[in-house]
Formats: sequence, structure tokens, C-alpha cells
Amino acid sequence: MHHHGPHHEDSGMPQPWHLVPPSPWPVLGALAAGVLAAAAVMYLHQDTIAIGALVIAPKLTGVVAGALALVAVMALWWRDVIREANAAKGHSPEVRVGLHYGMALFISSEVMFFVAFFWAYYSAALFPPAILGGIWPPAGISPPDPFEMPLLMTVILLSSGVTVTMAHKAAAENGWRAVVTSLAFTVALGCAFTLCQAYEYRHADFSLSSGMFGSTFYMATGFHGAHVIIGTIFLAVCLVRAAMGKLTPDSHFSLTAAAWYWHFVDMVWLFLFVSVYWYGGR
Repeated sequence: MHHHGPHHEDSGMPQPWHLVPPSPWPVLGALAAGVLAAAAVMYLHQDTIAIGALVIAPKLTGVVAGALALVAVMALWWRDVIREANAAKGHSPEVRVGLHYGMALFISSEVMFFVAFFWAYYSAALFPPAILGGIWPPAGISPPDPFEMPLLMTVILLSSGVTVTMAHKAAAENGWRAVVTSLAFTVALGCAFTLCQAYEYRHADFSLSSGMFGSTFYMATGFHGAHVIIGTIFLAVCLVRAAMGKLTPDSHFSLTAAAWYWHFVDMVWLFLFVSVYWYGGR
């Protein structure tokens, strides 16, 4: 959708900023995330909550319900963002700058989220406490060989970083067939990575409850895996929208944001590979 001339003349607004109408999604998103987090903690600890005669038992259904509710809120929220861009012409050049800053700051907060897990990992790995016998990995734990499955997963993610860059570059040059092809490869590689990680988790001989090694290993690699799945969905949505002809060379912020996010996921994996698998597994 193209429009010419100053944006605010088109919309009858005296300024170029987009004022979002009242939206139910922030509070519903917070509730869904709260249910997901509480249900997941209860499920992992197998805690029951008794409220009078009502006993809430930890089941996977609560985790699934919270996750589905969160996905539904996200889908509806971003549907509204797409509508305000296309139907309401709300995304003036000034607003787009804000969207770019918003995504950059969001990724910065995600970086700090992972810094916490790397901090915990290195705290245990560099200075193993006496309870572990002062050695890392602790006795009785055989970590995965970094040059088997983890190396394959590294190759998969680095390749996907190339294909997502190709898609982003083609979008600016109106090469929509190349965008769709490159994004399809990226999504396929993202799915392949997740399958490899599922295989590795299935065949690991230690679990989340295997002391410090298990908890730091699975927190860091597990949250990264979750981010790969989120990023794959993000790219799949961009793929569908590109195939429907909804993105234009001068208006494809969703693809830009997805590409940034994917590169972030890629970088975190490289740090995980070097720290947790290569250094920590020796």
C-alpha cells in the first residue's frame, strides 16, 4: 500500500505519530504468561496448591493451556499491528524508526536474559564448588561430544543466518521469489535444528535435576531452543505474508525484525557451543 505526501494530511491527524487505541492484549498477554510460568514451575516441582477444598494438581495441561493462550494473544496482537500499518496507515516514517528502536531494545533485554544463564554456567564451570569435588564436568556426568550433534547444529544455524540475510536483501530489491525461497530454507533449517536438539535431549544421560551441570546446561540450551522455535514461527509468518504479497520493498519491517531476531539466536548459539559444549564438555 503506497501513499504519497505527508502522512498526517492523509489521516487528518495534525502529527505523524501513531496513537494506539486502547488494547486488551498487554493485560491478557501478561495473564497468559503468568499462567504459563506458574504452571511450568508447579509441573517441574510437582507442587500441589490447596485453596480450601480446591486442590490444584500440577499437570502438563496447565502448561499447554498457558502456552496456547500466549500464542493466541500474540497472534491477535500482531494482527492489530499489521492492521494499523495497512488499513489505518499508522506507520509513518517516524513511527517506523520507533519500531526499529523497540526491536533493538527488546533484543538487548534478551541478551541480558542469556547473560544470566552464562554467568551461572561460568560461575560453576570456572570455579567448581567443593561439593562437586572441585572438577567440571562433575564426576559421573558425560557431556555430549561437541563435535558430533552440536557441530551439526552449529552448521545448520550458521547456514540459516546466510539464507535469512539473502531473504532480507532480496526484500529491499523487490525479489519476492528469492524472498520466499530463502525464507523457506531458513524455516526448514530452523525446524531441523529443533529436531536435532530433541534428538540430543532424548539421548543425553543426564537431566535437568542432575545437579549444577544439568540445571545450567538445560536452562541455557533449553531457553535457546525455545527462542529458536519462536524465531522459526516469526520467520514462517513472514514467509506466508511474503508469499501473499503483503510485504513491499519500502515496507517490510516484520521481515527486518525477524532477521535481527534470528541473528541474535544464531549468536547466542555460537556462545553456547563454545562455552557449554566445547569448553564445558572437556
